[in-house]
Amino acid sequence: MSTEIAQKPGCLGFVADQIRRILGLSPKAPPALPYRRRDDFLSPAELSYYKVLTSVLGPRAVVLAKVRLADILYVPRSGESMRYFNRIAQRHVDFLLCESSDMRPVLVIELDDASHDRPTRRGQDAFLDEALRVAEVPILRVKPRREYSREDVIAQLEPLLTQRPKATASVAFGSEPAQSLAEPRATSGSPPICPKCGVPMVVRTATQGKHKGRKFYGCPNYPRCKEVLPLPAIGAAG
Repeated sequence: MSTEIAQKPGCLGFVADQIRRILGLSPKAPPALPYRRRDDFLSPAELSYYKVLTSVLGPRAVVLAKVRLADILYVPRSGESMRYFNRIAQRHVDFLLCESSDMRPVLVIELDDASHDRPTRRGQDAFLDEALRVAEVPILRVKPRREYSREDVIAQLEPLLTQRPKATASVAFGSEPAQSLAEPRATSGSPPICPKCGVPMVVRTATQGKHKGRKFYGCPNYPRCKEVLPLPAIGAAG
């Protein structure tokens, strides 16, 4: 019996607790978790930049700090997901600007301190730049300073926020998305390919809004991808 108990994980602890209860003693308390709150979530340079950045943007955009790259990008093709996901899963960016109306990513900002001069870090930065480029997410690299001026921050942001790729330009600072079910971009026959993900789209039905009840083509990666195309009219030429 003792050998059987010894071979089962946790059994000795269970028996000890039972004995303590019989003797009227309190069960042994589990060890306290060792976590503590950090006081340095943002470095002094990051905090200084964050304060100026939020004051410049105001309510036009939401500024998030230390965002995981995998929460900004995704892999649309399932056969490639794990290999490419692993390359972004443990990485983060310093700041992410999002459209205030729907939290769509608009711009990544990195503060490049001296650690970015290391050969291994330069390779990581090159990968990040390329990953964001193909995803059409602009990136701004800033040299850390003790203090930042509003004028300098505005001068750096303005070219990127006014000349973004077509995929995000229409949702900048509160304007309406350019996508519409009324756009005649799909043809009859096989399902169209999602222009963003490169995968066949699927038929969906609008559940709300002015297009409620209407069928349309949507990306199977929704909600990560919100590309839509209208179904061709019955009998329309291919």
